[in-house]
Amino acid sequence: MTLPPLILWFRRDLRLDDLPMLQAALASGHPVIPVFILDHETEALGAAAKWRLGLGLAAFAERLEGVGARLILRRGAALAVLESLIAETGAAGVLWSRLYDPASKARDSAVKAALKARGLRADSHAGHLMHEPWTVETGQGGFYRVYTPYWRAVRGRDVAIPVAAPARLPVPDLWPSSDRLEDWHLGAAMQRGAAVVAAHVHVGEAAAEARLARFLTDRVDRYAIARDLPGEAGTSNLSENLTYGEIGIRRVWHAAMVAFERGSVGAETFLKELVWREFSYHLMHHTPQITHANWKPEWDHFPWQGESAAVDAWRRGMTGEPFVDAAMREMYVTGTMHNRGRMIVASYLTKHLMTHWKLGLDWFADCLVDWDPAANAMGWQWAAGSGPDAAPYFRIFNPATQVEKFDPKGAYRRRFIAEGQRAPGAEALAFYEAAPRSWGLDPSRPYPRPIVDLAEGRAQALAAYAARGEGVA
Repeated sequence: MTLPPLILWFRRDLRLDDLPMLQAALASGHPVIPVFILDHETEALGAAAKWRLGLGLAAFAERLEGVGARLILRRGAALAVLESLIAETGAAGVLWSRLYDPASKARDSAVKAALKARGLRADSHAGHLMHEPWTVETGQGGFYRVYTPYWRAVRGRDVAIPVAAPARLPVPDLWPSSDRLEDWHLGAAMQRGAAVVAAHVHVGEAAAEARLARFLTDRVDRYAIARDLPGEAGTSNLSENLTYGEIGIRRVWHAAMVAFERGSVGAETFLKELVWREFSYHLMHHTPQITHANWKPEWDHFPWQGESAAVDAWRRGMTGEPFVDAAMREMYVTGTMHNRGRMIVASYLTKHLMTHWKLGLDWFADCLVDWDPAANAMGWQWAAGSGPDAAPYFRIFNPATQVEKFDPKGAYRRRFIAEGQRAPGAEALAFYEAAPRSWGLDPSRPYPRPIVDLAEGRAQALAAYAARGEGVA
């Protein structure tokens, strides 16, 4: 007797390598129907993330065809779509990989309860993280609020050995109908910026695996130093692929451990960054308000400003501070931003411009192809001082001294800032192709003067901190 199929509900796990839900389905002996649902939660993605998701889905559909399967696309509320597919196919249940942001958890809990009430299989699996957030506890049984103790708690933990992708998938005799990906128009909001960013993305499992191999061969030994130098190709760039699950975190961890065990100087720093990602999810699970409200409620009455002409200049990469502007323009040209740049632009917005971190968080969510709900939230609150494990709230990065320290030869600035150059490079000019026409930008114009004096901005922020009743060291 032919077993009924199982629906594999894909979300941020667009791979076949080391995917626990897939391994569970294969072990059951049931044929599988891979499905992606464009539901309300997915429709809410920012312009760049939604466009990049579309590219990932196209690549994953091709990957599935290579193992004898298909990707079924449906649009609508997740539960309604799944119930419709179950009725059409006679599926015995649904399997998926867990997500941890508040909206996804609420949706998934409702789906699981409804399907189980009907006597159907509804199983959630690990796959996006190495350690499920509730499995890492302090000695008192609570969750970790500071990174360093969290790192100490997990660095010696076993991480399951990755399981290779299957050569073929067991599939049903009849397939349900599918939407056409192009009819979803996932890239519509990117407008002309899509053509610029497209040259910089690396989409799919094969591209992610090649990226990891290149990093471990060419860059990991210098990573501890090079990761802070935006003018140098010193990072893994895997954030783009990890956010869509095009490579499994366990695969990355074990590959980096091989480098660490052979004595690579930078490998431990890289491993700590992977755990930093885990820590952000640990916090989002235990304190979901981190995604939308001050993690420290005592910051609720801090006099951050809202929208302003200065915020517009920040968004447009026209603040007159080269490090800030180069980083913002990098985001429009490549869809990502160097980690050091992210810290500088966030500190500048929240401290020199005294602007609420939520405006920056929302802008990044709209513009980054590697947007991640946990990392983005923790990063912005860390920089603003309102979040967990933050640098001292009164630490204010000076973008002028930072750029001299981390871009001393100006490579990063020249790469993305065209003004003042006799022959600007292609990427510096590409910024003007990616930016909205409504901004009215022109590379022939002089570079803007600083919109705020750095010393005055710092003094204003420190005065605001003092007014909160906080001592300043």
